[in-house]
Amino acid sequence: MRRCAIIATTLCALFPYPANAQLKVIASFSILGDLVKNVGGDRTAVGTLVGPNGNAHIYSPSPADAKKLADAKIVFVNGLGFEGWLERLVKASGTKAPIIVATKGIKPRESAAGHDRDHDHGRTDPHAWQSVANAKIYVNNIRDALIATDPAGKASYEANASAYLAKLDTLEREVKDVVSKIPVERRRVLTSHSAFGYFEDAYGVNFTAPQGISTEAEPSAKDVATIITQIKKQKLSGVFLENVTDPRLVNQIASETGAKVGGTLYSDALTDGNGDATTYVDLIRHNLKQLAAALTS
Repeated sequence: MRRCAIIATTLCALFPYPANAQLKVIASFSILGDLVKNVGGDRTAVGTLVGPNGNAHIYSPSPADAKKLADAKIVFVNGLGFEGWLERLVKASGTKAPIIVATKGIKPRESAAGHDRDHDHGRTDPHAWQSVANAKIYVNNIRDALIATDPAGKASYEANASAYLAKLDTLEREVKDVVSKIPVERRRVLTSHSAFGYFEDAYGVNFTAPQGISTEAEPSAKDVATIITQIKKQKLSGVFLENVTDPRLVNQIASETGAKVGGTLYSDALTDGNGDATTYVDLIRHNLKQLAAALTS
């Protein structure tokens, strides 16, 4: 019996959590959740507050979300003003879990002029994950925080992070290679999202916003004329406007400007299992493919 007690005591010292239990982790949104899963691996059970296809900008926390935070052992957030609702939720939950800001060490950029109501964060642009180099900083911060919370998993977290960072190295080389083959003068895109500033800074593709029109409703004939004038004036090569769904308007924009009207660029959330961006790596590759198709054709 004494030998069993000694063994049990030793195991408790080595494993702060039961050997078959997973560390309960919450990430604020789906993209961050995917990064955490890649580092945490089998030792973690990762949940998100704003899930796939969700919009963190208009998210309204529920009592169930407060319980998620209360039950978590560690919580990861983006920071940089992305989760404007976070402070209220943390207070309501009474959580004792450490709140880890995954963007620590990233140099923030200023937001573009506020054309996009759903992306208004004040002066700081929080969409740092759009640069793969920044995503590596997220991963390092996640690794270090998981080790601090669960020291027994150190070797596992380090190995997982190392393997994932290698994937991100490959991804960044891929992005740079594809963009390098797009003529510099064609790297100009019109998009209704203001979430791609870090991508622009890192890879040299210029993103600009529609001026003087709403991007939330199907555009009128006058709006389309305004868009066409802007495309011609700014010599834009690609157009990604999710509110332009009428094929006749798409064809009109393309025929009168010579610009290619592309598909969806994913910015703030992963897709569910039926979509093209179920992981962070998939999201970057999808956007890269869409940009390349629009800007090289």
